[in-house]
Amino acid sequence: MKRLLRFTFIFLAIIIHNYANAQFNGNGGKWSINDCLRYAIEHNIQVNTLRLNEQSTLQDLMASRAEKIPNLSATVGNTFNNANNNADGNGKLLNQLTNSGNYTLNSSILLWNSNFINNSIRQRELLSQSANLSIRQSMNNITLLITQAFLDILLAKENLTYINDLVNTSTARVTQGQMFYDAGSIAKKDLLQLQAQLASDKYLLVQTQNAIRQNILTLKQILQLPTSVEFDISTPDSVSVAPELIPLSEVQQAALNDFPEIKISQLDVNIASLDIARARAGFKPVLTANAALGSGYSDVFTNSVLPKTNLFTQTGNNFYQRLGWTLSIPIFSNRINKTNLEKANIGLRVANLNLQNSELVLSQAVEQAYLNTENAMQSYEAAKQQLESATESYRIVNEQFKLGSANTFDLLQQRNQYVQAVQAFTQAKYSAVLQQKIYEFYMGKPVTL
Repeated sequence: MKRLLRFTFIFLAIIIHNYANAQFNGNGGKWSINDCLRYAIEHNIQVNTLRLNEQSTLQDLMASRAEKIPNLSATVGNTFNNANNNADGNGKLLNQLTNSGNYTLNSSILLWNSNFINNSIRQRELLSQSANLSIRQSMNNITLLITQAFLDILLAKENLTYINDLVNTSTARVTQGQMFYDAGSIAKKDLLQLQAQLASDKYLLVQTQNAIRQNILTLKQILQLPTSVEFDISTPDSVSVAPELIPLSEVQQAALNDFPEIKISQLDVNIASLDIARARAGFKPVLTANAALGSGYSDVFTNSVLPKTNLFTQTGNNFYQRLGWTLSIPIFSNRINKTNLEKANIGLRVANLNLQNSELVLSQAVEQAYLNTENAMQSYEAAKQQLESATESYRIVNEQFKLGSANTFDLLQQRNQYVQAVQAFTQAKYSAVLQQKIYEFYMGKPVTL
């Protein structure tokens, strides 16, 4: 019975693991690029850390707003004292154990401080917005990394498809060459060349398979997936190069208006401006109101010469109420306030320079993306024409070889040119797609395949 229960438990554990694994990776082990992006947004450690930082800034904001509310504290103190006292006033000392207690409620509220609290609240609001934009910035970086890794896998898989065709073709050529050799139509060296080409193609096939596994591992590491999770990508129906390129000025303007790097820098300028306002408040008086309610009680435990008064009577008789205000006027602060103001002014100038630098860097990045895309599209068109020419030439030589009018050297030479053309075309296509996705991403378009 125990063995049956143990096997049942193991079987259920395997089923649960497989089910969880299928749910974990989205679609039975096949991830689309949207699955990858969605998972990274929800589970990436850096992004989640930034989300916690945003929650921390929200707590700071709530604390700043609470500074407008009066505080309230209670104090309860009790003291026991054993000493020789002149209790009856005749000079005779009596050893007495006494007990005294004080009970107070205190409250205070800041009435005026030159808008220091309001500026602090506004500053915390801006810091919270900046923390949220930092999440977007991190997600943008991860999106581009995932896009590049995903396209690297698609490139390797497409290479694998045509390399498999090459291996099949080379195998057929070796079989045909063996027949020609047996019939005395070709020399031994021609057959050996065909066999060497087949071995080279098989080696290239293994390299491509290894590249696919390595690229999949790279994407898996970007997604921060556990080792135990089975992972592969789903191949889209088609990957095509867009025929037209969006004008550079439009993309630059869209990026400057929307990208979080610029908005963060703009918020930093506003935050620095509020630092100046807060520093100037240090030169102004601060008005505070305070209030208190309290009472006290005392008792003599030993050698009392006076009649005792009970607790409630004493606390009622000793009950007091206090209300007042305090005006703090800064006169000389050892240059602390002046230093704070000068540093705040410097901070504002630094923030403005950082904003200019962010705008410049982003504009240059968009321009570089535009140039990369333009060059990639031109390379793609050239590689496409080269492939068409090489494909036709290879087809003609193949037909000539079948008829015996072309030798092995001509066939292999034309074949190598065809292989190079296919590799160049595939690389150019995916390079153009990647550069277009990056360029369009600056425009604000989501990445899709």
